[in-house]
Amino acid sequence: MRRIIGLLFVFLTFSVGEAENTCMTCHEGVADIRDRDSGMMQAILQKADEAGAKGNDCVVCHGGNPEAKEKEDAHRGTLKYFEAYDGPKAFYPYPASPWINEHTCGMCHPNQVAAQENNLMATEQGKIHGALWGFGAKEGYKHTYTNFGGKSPDPHKRLGTESYKKYMEELSALEPQGFPMETKELPAAPTAEEIEKDPTLSVYTYLRQECLRCHTGGKGRERRGDYRGIGCASCHVPYSNAGLYEGKDKSISKKEDGHMLVHAIQSSREVKVNVHDINYSGIPVETCTTCHNRGKRIGVSYQGLMETEYKATFDAQGNGQLKLYTKRYLHLTEDIHYSKGMLCQDCHTSNDMHGDGFFRGANLGAVEIECQDCHGTTTKFPWELPLGYSDEFSTQPKKGKARGTTKTLAEYLNQGAIPTDKG
Repeated sequence: MRRIIGLLFVFLTFSVGEAENTCMTCHEGVADIRDRDSGMMQAILQKADEAGAKGNDCVVCHGGNPEAKEKEDAHRGTLKYFEAYDGPKAFYPYPASPWINEHTCGMCHPNQVAAQENNLMATEQGKIHGALWGFGAKEGYKHTYTNFGGKSPDPHKRLGTESYKKYMEELSALEPQGFPMETKELPAAPTAEEIEKDPTLSVYTYLRQECLRCHTGGKGRERRGDYRGIGCASCHVPYSNAGLYEGKDKSISKKEDGHMLVHAIQSSREVKVNVHDINYSGIPVETCTTCHNRGKRIGVSYQGLMETEYKATFDAQGNGQLKLYTKRYLHLTEDIHYSKGMLCQDCHTSNDMHGDGFFRGANLGAVEIECQDCHGTTTKFPWELPLGYSDEFSTQPKKGKARGTTKTLAEYLNQGAIPTDKG
């Protein structure tokens, strides 16, 4: 009888231990990445259970060894289950990184992750071509270079509806230089001797040292206002202007900059993020502006901010304005859409942001929204206009059948599905 009781005790101890999140030994207080009852969080919990780590949901995204007692061992390797099936292949401190997120975010969001490497925020193709044009049009109208080079996939693999795919094929045929099927990696910065022979080569130094810090393959510059995540976390994980952590994970310093604001996912208007008992939803304009404060300055101009050299009095003590994005600003008049509470994502579509898997030479080829898509014209509602009515690719407004409306989203735009084992 004692032996049976002993075996029962061992079994119960193992079961309870298995259901505990041992990561919390150090990370006590860290919030779930999404609400516990959300579909996303339930999918993560289910995957942890399948991997034999019930309750240790952290390992589904971060990998690591949940059975280890020391930090160095816990932050190393991954579960044997993930070595054989979909999931992290090592410990990932930044699971959203585009260099490995096919094993993390890609388990549930394979289409968006597959498209990311060719989207404009990863390639920075428009910025590159604009600089090359300013230094003597070194490539003419050809959009030759991207950050890393690559190829667009088979045309049949383009994300979007059949109508969208057909329309994009027409645009690609009309402006092939703006929709390249293949690109080359940006050349290395030249030597001083090479620049002396051809001063226009300095554009590659300018691009590599100044312009290209904002691509989603890196975390960006660690300056006030510029703090952000990497890969998917560039947009989907909140950071404050100061880059300080304000969550409850006791292991994360609240004095050291460079940390996320809280451990949470920000995405749609329906998803709530809690900071100090205050909820917000959607992706804040400030998140977009961590990158979009240079170049066209669209992030700051949308908020009515204009750069100034004047260090104006900023507070009651007479202190000057702190720099934001390494600059100071005057507030003029914000965009009407901003003043009405609209976020960037209210207009910019999933294909704008994630891409459809194909290269875009510039913003003109990536941004879908036009004024008439919401406002229509003086004689027609938006749904009465043909697809692509106001695109700047011809001298006359597009004609054709009305685009109509839809009540359903394309499957890939729905929330991530629970992943299935592929082996």
